[in-house]
Amino acid sequence: MGTLALELNYVVSLVRTILGPDVVGAYLFGSAALGGLKPRSDLDVLVVSKRRTTKAEKQRLVDGLLSVSGRQRGDVRWRRIELTIVVKSEINPWRYPPPIDFIYGDWLREAFYRGSIEPSTREHPDLAPVITMVLLSDRPLVGPPPATLLAPVPHEDLLRAIVGDIDSLLRDLESDTDNVILTLARIWTTIATGAIRSKDAAADWALGQLPDQHRPVLVRARANYLRSDADPWDDLRVRVRPFADYVVTRIKDRYRHA
Repeated sequence: MGTLALELNYVVSLVRTILGPDVVGAYLFGSAALGGLKPRSDLDVLVVSKRRTTKAEKQRLVDGLLSVSGRQRGDVRWRRIELTIVVKSEINPWRYPPPIDFIYGDWLREAFYRGSIEPSTREHPDLAPVITMVLLSDRPLVGPPPATLLAPVPHEDLLRAIVGDIDSLLRDLESDTDNVILTLARIWTTIATGAIRSKDAAADWALGQLPDQHRPVLVRARANYLRSDADPWDDLRVRVRPFADYVVTRIKDRYRHA
């Protein structure tokens, strides 16, 4: 069994051990389902449950995921895990903003260490692109095809979710430069074309739309995404914010006319 299969098996087994028969579906999405995992890609899984998890169950999930996500196991490094749990009756029929029950991601480690295991808010617009990707990918790990459990997301809700996240995304531009740049490219391509692409494919599309002065920033972020070792941003740092401002302006212009 390969490393990816081992890690997916661990995540699914952990969830099923804790939630038992209340797990009605688990689905792979993200890079693993849209164009293939890259060296620094996370492993993204959506779980659909019959009920909300209890605080004790959330703690067990956090403990189990903290022990393996992004950690070295022998000579193999396991990928970072992003696990999202939703309650079927809360997201089908669809409503906006959709509620989330539980989320695990390595960016939340400090909060988990402080004992904060509940989502900061149950309203979670980011579920709109997540559920859209899950339906598009159609990669069940447990249960039936996702269209059996999940309602399609109206296109206007998908667009307002991804555009509404831009301000919080930009706050991480200095600390998480590669990811923010590539996410902006993904938002732009979805707003402009209606397609959801992998980060590198979205960058390829966006590079064809950019003026020459902004292309080096996206070229650097795309190259870093495709490699295990990333080049520093020292030489291009002064160009990062102008790139982001340009792309955000293009996104908002497209959104106004969508």
